[in-house]
Amino acid sequence: MSWDLLGAAWAEQALESVLRLTPALLAVLLGIVAVLLANRLLLGRPKLSHREAGRVTRQLAVVAVAAAAVIGFVLVLPVPDATRAQLLSLLGVVTSAAIALSSTTLVGNAMAGIMLHLVGRFRPGDFIEVDGHMGRVTQRGLLHVEIQTEDRDLETLPNAFLVDRPLKVVEATGTIVSATVSLGYDTPRAQIEELLRAATAEAGLQDGFVQILDLGDFAVTYRAAGFLAEPKTLLSTRSRLRGCMIDALHGAGVEIVSPSFMAQRPLAPDQRVLPGAYRSSEPGPESDVPEEIVFDKAEAAASRDELTAERAGLVARGAEIERELGQAPDEAARGALEVERERLRERVEHIDTVLARDAGS
Repeated sequence: MSWDLLGAAWAEQALESVLRLTPALLAVLLGIVAVLLANRLLLGRPKLSHREAGRVTRQLAVVAVAAAAVIGFVLVLPVPDATRAQLLSLLGVVTSAAIALSSTTLVGNAMAGIMLHLVGRFRPGDFIEVDGHMGRVTQRGLLHVEIQTEDRDLETLPNAFLVDRPLKVVEATGTIVSATVSLGYDTPRAQIEELLRAATAEAGLQDGFVQILDLGDFAVTYRAAGFLAEPKTLLSTRSRLRGCMIDALHGAGVEIVSPSFMAQRPLAPDQRVLPGAYRSSEPGPESDVPEEIVFDKAEAAASRDELTAERAGLVARGAEIERELGQAPDEAARGALEVERERLRERVEHIDTVLARDAGS
């Protein structure tokens, strides 16, 4: 056999191999393009990446596209049917093993994220507390939940961690704010309760009440509490309640020196241990609401969700107006509907501008 015949045979075999692998190469290329396109359309767009509603669903959709790409690649591989069936069985075994080990793997967090999404107990902007971790939710994902603590730091909690432990969610409709203080037995209980109820009212709480938590060896432990209708000011209200309790007790001449007074100095029987009057010469801060600084990202996340929900309602109302315009009985009704439609359009444009600005910041 001449060298020309050998070269032709080699070229024919190479061409045949390329043709056999072409479907698999195309499947790989199409799979990569599909995953990148799905990731960009569902997660990479600014208006969607900062939107909480449907975030878990979009992430699952990207995972489903990637899984379909892998299965498609196996189906077009130039291998015998028996080998292809074995490869598909192997994929099934790997998937089953991953699910079986989900309690300690990323799949476990993903499954916990789906459960949290279906239960829907909290959303961005809500206060949550779990196993000593407390803060406002800034983001919910397929694998984790991000919260902003009262130090303004961002903390990531795996979804499986939230599922395995008792989760406390502060209701958006309001919560109870309380503080405790221990006072001596020498002060009448009725007077203490009256002063503490006044302190809760001064702190801006509604329906204030006082409880006796413990009768100790040296002091009585009281709990003053009240209803806070706006949980966004939870931190400042807690601090304000404690300050009002101190001012109310000291203003009535009640000492706060419990559970045991250890000062080593002689006191006259009628001498009280109270701070003197103090007038600050420095102007106070323009804002005494620390939540504006502490929970800025959580507040922004909650605002984005509220604006997104408002925009959806406006778009739905716009569609109703279009239908009503076709059935308007007279020009006056048509004119009123057109004015409302223009107002809705301007509001939608304003919301889109705000969401685009937040996404770029």
